[in-house]
Amino acid sequence: MDREQILDALRAVRAGEMTPEAALGLFAQAPYEDIGYAKIDHHRGLRNGSGEVIYGAGKTAGQIAGIVERMLAAGGENILITRMDADKAAAVAQAVPLFYDALSRVGIANRVEKPLAGSVVVASGGTSDLPVCEEAALTAEALGSRVTRLYDVGVAGLHRLLSHVEQLQSARVVVAVAGMEGALASVIGGLVDCPVIAVPTSVGYGANFGGLSALLSMLNACATGISVVNIDNGFGAGFLANRINRMKGLEE
Repeated sequence: MDREQILDALRAVRAGEMTPEAALGLFAQAPYEDIGYAKIDHHRGLRNGSGEVIYGAGKTAGQIAGIVERMLAAGGENILITRMDADKAAAVAQAVPLFYDALSRVGIANRVEKPLAGSVVVASGGTSDLPVCEEAALTAEALGSRVTRLYDVGVAGLHRLLSHVEQLQSARVVVAVAGMEGALASVIGGLVDCPVIAVPTSVGYGANFGGLSALLSMLNACATGISVVNIDNGFGAGFLANRINRMKGLEE
């Protein structure tokens, strides 16, 4: 359960719409549920503001479905599953309600549309970076952020990026995703006054060393206000972008 769900239950008890015993049943799984192959942290949403995320790579479809089923029983919504291939997704969808995006390999179980807040911009250097971009964008959206996508605006055609300066400058946080030499993050960092999360990708020719060249370029960026996540880590960038976005919203 997350904080809003717990507050809703407490308000229902206060209003006489739920018995204290029923509310106690909702809170009973503490601090985790052991199902043998996984220990599910049902209280992560209370501690961290968002629920546990399932890393799909290395897990079987049965294991993923089993974890999701227990999270659903505890009231879980918008349960993120990352790095899940299409075959696993098809099998999981037979057991639980599932949205799946094949490009980013992101699944969202029990997807519930909620009002989205703030402004997160996800920008890509090129079309080849889109799987990582969509991993970031879908993660941020599932967690409650409004996302604007600016794709294929890399430095090889800088005018494409400059035509979107107004959108960039109105964002609370920008996720800059690029392979090759990874210059996009530094350029965006020089245009905006909000945090920039740089995501190096493994896209590039031989000397990019699987994304290492973009990673080092981003770490050495001369523009200020840039933080860098690991190579191809769209999920980490989207999660952090949402947290920054929501914190800035509380300040306002």
